[in-house]
Amino acid sequence: MSRPNLARRVAEAAEIALTHRKYVTFVDVVTGLRWLHTRHVDTWRQGRAATLAELAAVDDDRLLDAAAHLREWALGRGLRPVATPYVSSSRDRRDLRFTRDGDQEPYRTHWLSPDLSEARVKQITERQAKAPDLVAVKPVDAWTCAECGDTGDYLIMEEDRPHCLTCADLDHLILLPAGNATLSRRAKKESGLSALVVEYNRRRKIYQRVGVLVEESALALAEESCLADEEVRLRRRDRDRVRRAEQDVEYQTRMATEIARLFPGCPAERTREIAEHAGQRGSGRVGRSAAARALDENAITLAVVASIRHLDTDYDRLLMSGVPRKEARDRIRDQITAKLAEFRP
Repeated sequence: MSRPNLARRVAEAAEIALTHRKYVTFVDVVTGLRWLHTRHVDTWRQGRAATLAELAAVDDDRLLDAAAHLREWALGRGLRPVATPYVSSSRDRRDLRFTRDGDQEPYRTHWLSPDLSEARVKQITERQAKAPDLVAVKPVDAWTCAECGDTGDYLIMEEDRPHCLTCADLDHLILLPAGNATLSRRAKKESGLSALVVEYNRRRKIYQRVGVLVEESALALAEESCLADEEVRLRRRDRDRVRRAEQDVEYQTRMATEIARLFPGCPAERTREIAEHAGQRGSGRVGRSAAARALDENAITLAVVASIRHLDTDYDRLLMSGVPRKEARDRIRDQITAKLAEFRP
């Protein structure tokens, strides 16, 4: 990729993040460039990778180039630089490194919109500076504790080695399964020691939250608190459900309008179906990405391509017949190109 092209792509990724939340980080840019997936960032933040660079699809020099382009773009936009600490969620809370060698500050800088109030700036910086949750992993494969040689239901990484909860002094905690956000939040607040529990989903290739380990007494206090204001929270939840539904309809309408603008040859009914499918809340589809919510042209195009792939090609049949996904996508590439040309002006 040429330098001007990289600068343009960095600016596009940064613009999407800035539009979405009024500040930009280096991590926003490299995930926007698709050099890293969010699951790689999670692995790094959990302290299970020495550097972020070792998980990236490019070398250290390209990462440094991206950081330089981000700085140039941010200064040109008049954004405010804030040096921000990055610490791992492992027990040692060590400083995270983006690359093995060199100055880490270009990667740690967050670029904040001048429109943000001082209170909001303080909130952002305090949240980032706060030590992340300890993370315990529910392993999917057999494992052995590096200290005692035993095993267990969960492991926690210390000094890049797995330890059982007993050796990590966490065996007095109990699991509160995920599913009740209010109860989990209050139990964590009451618990002097806690750890987020995650499990690797091989199909989606991400770590998913299983629950949280908390002190038993803290869970009891949290349960009492939740029972005391249950009726109020139910009413608030109903109001929030209505509000989110209205927001979803508005967003999907805007997405459908943008699809129609970019692909005027796409039938109106098809346009509406693509927007509703891609923009479904909680689906994890491309339509729910930050880029799509900012109505980024590339993200909108990806949503249309996904529709074409499943409705206008043999892709699903190829997968069902055992053809590897990458090969199946190669076989239907010309069909997708032709259909996009039909939809475009």
